[in-house]
Amino acid sequence: MPAVTWNSTATDGKARIGWLETPHGRVRTPAFMPVGTRAAVKAVDTDDLAAVGAEMILANTYHLMLRPGADLIANLGGLHGFMGWGRPILTDSGGFQIFSLAPKVDDRGATFKSVYDGSTVHITPEDAVGIQERLGPDIAMALDVCVGLPAPPEVVDTEMRRTLRWAERSLEAHSRDDQALFGIVQGGVDDDLRGESARETAAMGFAGFGIGGLSVGESAEDRNRSLDTAFSELPDDKPRYVMGLGDTDGLLDAISRGADMFDCVIPTRVARHGKALSRIGDFNINQIRFEADDGPVDPDCACHTCRNHSKAYLRHLIRINELSGHRLLSIHNLQYTFDLLSAAGAAITEDRLADFVAGVRRRRQDGSS
Repeated sequence: MPAVTWNSTATDGKARIGWLETPHGRVRTPAFMPVGTRAAVKAVDTDDLAAVGAEMILANTYHLMLRPGADLIANLGGLHGFMGWGRPILTDSGGFQIFSLAPKVDDRGATFKSVYDGSTVHITPEDAVGIQERLGPDIAMALDVCVGLPAPPEVVDTEMRRTLRWAERSLEAHSRDDQALFGIVQGGVDDDLRGESARETAAMGFAGFGIGGLSVGESAEDRNRSLDTAFSELPDDKPRYVMGLGDTDGLLDAISRGADMFDCVIPTRVARHGKALSRIGDFNINQIRFEADDGPVDPDCACHTCRNHSKAYLRHLIRINELSGHRLLSIHNLQYTFDLLSAAGAAITEDRLADFVAGVRRRRQDGSS
């Protein structure tokens, strides 16, 4: 039996909900994965993550292979033991660092300068698989080339085809029966390339599929069209993971088109700058109007932060750069994100997703509940 399987339980148009079965437990979809790049989600711990409803988290292959190293993590029980997190984990492969750090890329792999000490680091598709096998996540990702947009068509074409070749090599290198390997669809916002990438990647028989190369400078319209194109070529019985997407409108657009999984730094990153995500519109807690506001960020939110602390207190913590302020606002923003996906799943079950999406957007635009 495959290490990871996905089963749909309800649909509404193209949208669907279901269960992802993994060696470390079941994950409800649509699912959001908080980003724990270096084996830690910034400002929160594993108890905080469990309390807001996280069922799977993401860690980063590139950073962990450098510090503290895959062998050390493997000797300390893999990522699950190292982090003290008994639920599912997914590791990305380092493809995003190919976008963000601009290494030298050729058919063999990517050559980086370490962000820690400047030393030369080379990683091949086989290396990425081997590192992830030592890290021990439930789901590993094939190494891909993520191209920032806009980009010359010939560059998008070249890197899409390189990603396909790397995907084949990744499958050949993968050997852990208790770990799933996902392929990644590239192709920018070119319909033909995106469709070809999805079709060819699907034919390789991966356990699931990441949609890469989006949320890197394209418009919402181009992103949505690219998702439609990719999903039309992917099998209905395997999970679809839109990589790096986490804003409210983006999540709702992708869920409506049939996406199952997401990751993004937005909830925790914006929290560290004082931004609160809210059902009636996002806002910055630093504003003077909250100086003496004794109400919670959201009176209808059940998170630890909203049950125990006022906007005035959170504003004070953020303004003095108190670390607990980062934690408390991150907890709320994560809770908002998980509640959004949970409510979307309920709407799919009840065949009312379109009305739900319209209502969410109306409330956030009007600023009223």
